[in-house]
Amino acid sequence: MTKELRSIQFIGTQRSGSNLLRVMLNQLPEISAPHPPHILQTFMPLLPMYGNLESPGAFAQLVDDVCTLVELNPVNWGLQFDRAEIASRCAGKNLPQVSKAVYEMKALQKGASWWCCKSMANIHYIDAIEAAGIHPFYIHIYRDGRDVALSFRKAIVGEKHMYALARQWSEEQELSHALCAKLDPSRSIQIRYEEYTLDPEKTIRAICEKTGVMYRPEVMDYNRSDESKETAASGLMWGNLVKPVMKDNTNKFLRELSAEDIAIFESVAGETLQKLGYTLHAGKDTRTNFSETEIAVFHAENKKGKEEARKKADPADLEKRAAQDAFIGALKKRFESVTANA
Repeated sequence: MTKELRSIQFIGTQRSGSNLLRVMLNQLPEISAPHPPHILQTFMPLLPMYGNLESPGAFAQLVDDVCTLVELNPVNWGLQFDRAEIASRCAGKNLPQVSKAVYEMKALQKGASWWCCKSMANIHYIDAIEAAGIHPFYIHIYRDGRDVALSFRKAIVGEKHMYALARQWSEEQELSHALCAKLDPSRSIQIRYEEYTLDPEKTIRAICEKTGVMYRPEVMDYNRSDESKETAASGLMWGNLVKPVMKDNTNKFLRELSAEDIAIFESVAGETLQKLGYTLHAGKDTRTNFSETEIAVFHAENKKGKEEARKKADPADLEKRAAQDAFIGALKKRFESVTANA
């Protein structure tokens, strides 16, 4: 009989301190919190190409592809998966169960009783997760969306134009906030980045109190951990994980975003910013709507920004991601081939 482990699911938007929180939680022996390969985000759109997952061949292919994605993660999990063992751990033939089984194997390797998934985009797949019989403890970590947008602007991943960034951030915060409001209070916690970075021990203790996991002082030694060192070495966007907590990493947007950028963001996401307790700055420069022509220009600039981010990226960063990116590209080509012939 397989061991039943408990789970933690991060929700919200990336670039909000989630990797910092992940490596801190990973310091606790009871919690396994590996770097996320974004299993659901990658495979949910591709599921139609597998056909009926009740078919042994189709399910085996999905299991193999998920395992390969994880084995190619830029931050190595240090595991080669036994596909048959992963399949046997699944309580149902569906993607969330495959993801759960993979995370469980990593937790068992550590001897942990909890596994933690940091894939914050999973906020879009909560219904599928819960329907699969997985009922995590949810951590909604949120940060001023304008600082999130600024951080994405500098990263190799993500949207690049304020309009796209504001829409994404607002949607994901609204979904996360609504989920936490709907759940029993024992099943979630909401963490404000600006408070977390001022007193990280208080935040971790609050999580421990809600989950029943014992707090340990080595949490604060996260920046000297192997997990932090390996993650930081795997990409410039994670370099801060080997540094102490930056307590002044807030309101950077006031110095680094233009007035126009701030106005666009607040025009789209101002209501959400205020709901989460953030002050608006654009004043009369905010807009109630944008024309179709303006939005088309925003989309074009966003696409161009993504292309430029890849061109400017550190070659070492791209090399670390190359194998997984190539595999995802091959999956998408397979999907296009299957759907074209359907």
